[in-house]
Amino acid sequence: MFKTKSKSLICWCLSGICLVASYIHTAEAGDLMLEASGPNQLKVDPEERLITALEDISRNRIDNALANLEVLVKTNPRFRLAQLIYADLLYSRSRALTDFGNLSSASYTEISALREEAAARLRYRRSMPGIAGKIPRSLVQLERAHDYAIVVDLSLPRLYVFEMDRDIPRLAADFYVSIGKNGIGKFTEGDKKTPVGVYFAMEFIDPKDLPDLYGNGAFPINYPNAWDRRNGLSGDGIWLHGTPSGTYSRPPRDSDGCVIVSNEDLARLAPYIKSGSTPVILAGAVEWIAPREWQAQQETLRGQIEQWRKDWESRNAEKYLSHYSRDYLGPEMDYEEWARYKRKVNTDKQFIRVSLNDTSIFLYPDAAGIMVVTFDQDYSSDKVKRRLRKRQYWQLEKDGKWRIFYEGSVS
Repeated sequence: MFKTKSKSLICWCLSGICLVASYIHTAEAGDLMLEASGPNQLKVDPEERLITALEDISRNRIDNALANLEVLVKTNPRFRLAQLIYADLLYSRSRALTDFGNLSSASYTEISALREEAAARLRYRRSMPGIAGKIPRSLVQLERAHDYAIVVDLSLPRLYVFEMDRDIPRLAADFYVSIGKNGIGKFTEGDKKTPVGVYFAMEFIDPKDLPDLYGNGAFPINYPNAWDRRNGLSGDGIWLHGTPSGTYSRPPRDSDGCVIVSNEDLARLAPYIKSGSTPVILAGAVEWIAPREWQAQQETLRGQIEQWRKDWESRNAEKYLSHYSRDYLGPEMDYEEWARYKRKVNTDKQFIRVSLNDTSIFLYPDAAGIMVVTFDQDYSSDKVKRRLRKRQYWQLEKDGKWRIFYEGSVS
C-alpha cells in the first residue's frame, strides 16, 4: 500500500536499529520465544508487540505494523521508543524517511538513547537461540526454601528470572533493564557504574517512602559484600527499582549504578523476590553452559563443601583448617587467630555433629574462582548446640584447591 515510501523506512530500520530485517528473517518470532515454565508465567507483552511491529516493517507489512504500534502506544503511552517508531511510520505515508526520529522534536541525545534502547532489545533477541536450554554457570545450586534466582547480563542489558524445575534451573522470564551511565565494574562512590558480583535482595522499600525517581518501589542489594570490601570497593545504594511515573523505560545506560526495570515489570518480579535470600547475580556477560556440564560442576562443588563438613565433624583441626585460606579474614579473626582458636576448641570436645540445609551455591561472574555458599547450619557437640544462617566466600587458590577466605552469619 505504501510500497515506495515504506522501502525507505525499512532501510532506516536496517541502519538505525541494528539490522532488524537481516535478523528477523532468520526465524519466526515465535520460534525464538523461550516459554515460561509452570503456572507462574511472566510476560513482557509491550516488548513483544514492538518486536512484532519491527518484524512487520522489515517484511513490508506496514498495515500490520501500524496496527500493532497503535495498540502499543494507546496501552503504553509512556513507551517513548514505541511512540517514536509509530510517528516515523505515520510520517512515511507522506514522504521518505531519512533517519530515525524524523518527526520527533526530541534532542539528538534523546534520539540516540532511544536508538540504543531499540538496539539493546534486538541484541537480546538475537542471543535467544544460543541460550535455549542452557544454564548460567554462576547458578550452581538454589536453596530449596526459595526456588528463584535473578541473573542480569549487563552487556545486553537483560534481567533473567530462573526457577527450579526438577532440581534444574529453568528460564522463567526475562526483562529489559537499564544500568549505570558509565557501564559496569563499580569501584568507588559516585562512579555511576553497576557492580559485578553475587548479591542478595534486601527488604523492599515502599514507593511512598521514596522519591518518584525510583518508581513503584525498590529492592536494595547487599553491595558492597565481603568480596567487594576485601578488594577496596566503596559506595552503596545499589538497588533494583522501577521508573518514574511519567516514564515507561529508560535508555540502556541511564542510572547512577542501579538496575532499573519498568514499573510493570517490577510488579511482575516482586512476588519472586524474598528478602535476604533471593540471589541477584550481576554479570558483565553471562556464561551459558549445557545441563550436563552444569550437573558435573554442581557435583564437584557440592563435594567440596561436604568434605569441609566431614572434616569439621572429625575434630581433626588440621584437616578442618586445610579448607581455610591463609588470607582468611572473618568478622573478628584473621587466619592465625582462627587457627589457634579452632585447634583449642576442637580438641576440647568429645564429638561434633554438623548438618547443612537450604544450601545455595553461586560462582562469581567475571572473576575466576570465587564461590559464594549460604546455608542453615545446625551444630551440636557434647558442650553446645546452635543453629545459624551462614555465608561463606571460597576462592580457588594457585594449588588448585578451594579454600574459605571469609565466613560469617547472615541476619
